[in-house]
Amino acid sequence: MTIEGSCQHPERAELQGRLQRLQSAMSGQGLDFYLCHDPSNIFYLTNFANYVHERPFVLLVPVSGDMTFLMPKLEEPHVRARAVCDLQFLHYFEFPAPPGQGWQDRLQDVLSSQHAVGVESQCPLAVANEVPGTTRVLDLVDDIRQIKSAYEIARIAYTSELLSAGHAQLLEAATPGQMPLLLHKEVSGTLIQRLLSDNPNSNVLNSKFNAVVQPPGMSHDPHNFTDLFCFLEQGGPHVSIVQGLANGYGAEIERTWFINEVPEAARAPFNDMLEARALAYELAVPGACMSEVDRRVNELLKARGYADNLLHRTGHSFGVTDHEGPFLAEGYEHEIRPGMVFSIEPGIYLPGVGGFRFSDTVLVTDTGNIKLTEGPESLEECTIQG
Repeated sequence: MTIEGSCQHPERAELQGRLQRLQSAMSGQGLDFYLCHDPSNIFYLTNFANYVHERPFVLLVPVSGDMTFLMPKLEEPHVRARAVCDLQFLHYFEFPAPPGQGWQDRLQDVLSSQHAVGVESQCPLAVANEVPGTTRVLDLVDDIRQIKSAYEIARIAYTSELLSAGHAQLLEAATPGQMPLLLHKEVSGTLIQRLLSDNPNSNVLNSKFNAVVQPPGMSHDPHNFTDLFCFLEQGGPHVSIVQGLANGYGAEIERTWFINEVPEAARAPFNDMLEARALAYELAVPGACMSEVDRRVNELLKARGYADNLLHRTGHSFGVTDHEGPFLAEGYEHEIRPGMVFSIEPGIYLPGVGGFRFSDTVLVTDTGNIKLTEGPESLEECTIQG
């Protein structure tokens, strides 16, 4: 099964469908309005990307009809240039503002004490506390984002193709003494150039690429990037991470690999990681429980003696971000459904030896799952001659 990728902006019908699903969920919850503050949810519903700063952007979704976008006046032309939906515009001049002229005052122009309003769980208290009426914390947009449309799958497939090419470029340039910082510069630069070539109107505010490598002395600590001037080494394990957003849709690919030789202490954990990964692919199918996938993978790794060397869940999702729910995690009792996208990345982390992790961006299909990213799969393929 091959998924053709796309980096093009959505058609109006795509966003209208998202709004209709949200309004249907709101009706089922008895809400009059839903308030979005999370930039990823605002992007999902409008195609406009903003950054959180002291000037709030607030999207107000009624249970029927068009959305109202409360924003700084200076941003209205930007919103109009990017939005792909019908919006009512409501702006305030500046923050801070004189009494009666702030964003809080404009919020009252739409919401009243009679309204039932849903508010995202990640909404800042400074915004949530200004909402009149009866409020309920509900993550309705996050819920509908979990299952991807055909358009979204094509967008994630494009990002996956781009990152896979970037990862191949990184491995081709890997030699002992090479600086990961320079690899990041070269690969990320190539990826943004290709994106802009494929779609010159791509939103650079919602595009980013990271191409990083952890040498053996750091790879046991998966989020340790403190030494920017480290070097690749003979042997390994090195762990590479190529991930990001291409015009608003995320993916990732990660690999453990070696240069010229494989230390004997690395062989068993590498193979055990691959076995745990294969089990995760076998289990991550429609109808399965997300918690059970992670539990079974963890049981396998614990049985191999790695109980103290597990640092994270089996996987997370992608969409309009490069790291979001739902999760392949113990305690997350939710059903896997077709159209969901996950990373599959069980890992083993051994201080003094290194880290062992593959990650791919994986689409759940009607009958199983398929990888959208591509990289080396075996120990032989992951031993680079550099």
